[in-house]
Amino acid sequence: MSAVVRTVGGDVPADRLGVVDAHDHLFIRSPLLPGQELDDAEDAAARLAAFRELGGGTVVQWTPYGMGRRADLLAALSRRSGVRIVAATGLHQAVHYSPELLGSVRDSLAELFVREITEGVAGAGGVRAGLIKVAGGFHGLDAHARLTMRAAAEAHHRTGAAIAVHLELGTGALDVLDLLCGETGVAPDRVILGHLNRSPDSAVHRQAAAEGAYLGFDGPSRANHATDWRMPEAMRALADAGFGDRLLLGGDTVTPDTPGMPYLLRRVRPRLALELGEELVERVLVGNPAGAFALRT
Repeated sequence: MSAVVRTVGGDVPADRLGVVDAHDHLFIRSPLLPGQELDDAEDAAARLAAFRELGGGTVVQWTPYGMGRRADLLAALSRRSGVRIVAATGLHQAVHYSPELLGSVRDSLAELFVREITEGVAGAGGVRAGLIKVAGGFHGLDAHARLTMRAAAEAHHRTGAAIAVHLELGTGALDVLDLLCGETGVAPDRVILGHLNRSPDSAVHRQAAAEGAYLGFDGPSRANHATDWRMPEAMRALADAGFGDRLLLGGDTVTPDTPGMPYLLRRVRPRLALELGEELVERVLVGNPAGAFALRT
C-alpha cells in the first residue's frame, strides 16, 4: 500500500501533494501577539487562492490545539481553493495558553493527539489532523516541552503521524532529537525541525541532518530575526554535504503583516533556484514533503 498524507479532505497519496508549503498558518491566535491574530476566513481564502495561482498544491498548517486553528473551516477552504491542507494537533509552549486550559488537558495529551488524528477534531465536522506540533525552548527543553514531546511520541507510535517541532529562535535541535529519538524511540525521519534559518549554525544543521531529521527553513523571517539572507547559503551547504533530501521550505505566516505563502513561491522560490538550482528546489518543495508528512507506523 502506498504512503498517504492525512489532509482535511481525507487521506491522499503522498506523491500527489504537488508543491508544498511545509510550514504555515491560515489561522492562529496567541496572548503573546495581542491584536495580531490570523482569524479572517476571507483573508485565508485569498492567500490560498494566490498560492494556488502560483502553482501551490498543499499547505501544512502547524497551528496546534487551543490556538485558534479554525479546523471547522479548513475543509471548505481546501475545496474552495483547490489547495490541500494538512491540519495539526499538538501543543505549543506553555506561554501561549491559559493555566486553566493547560490544566484541563495536561493529564491526557497523548489521548487528545491520537483522537484528533484518528477520529477528528471536536466540532470540525470530521476533519482529522495529520501532524503533531510541539515546541522546544531557547537552547533547551523545559518541563512543559518534555511533557508534550513525550505525549507526541506516544501519539506518533500509535498513529504514524510525523512530529513537527517549533525551535525557539532556531535553537535546541539536538536536545529535541535526544528526547524524541534517544529517549522515546521516534525514528529521526519522523521529526521535522522548524525555524532552523533563525539560527544559522551549520554544525548543528549537519548533525541534525546526519541523524536523519527533516530540516525546516521557513519564513521569510520577521524583521527581528534578520536571517533571510543566510538561508540560501545554509541550504546550499547542507545539499553539498549530501543532505538535500532532508530539506523543507515554508512560509510561516504568523501575523497579518507576514508576506506568507504567496511570497514563498513568488520571491523565495526563484531566489533559492538561483543559489540551489531548479532541480534541488523542486525536490525541497515536492519530493521531500511527500516523505516527511506521510503517515508511517
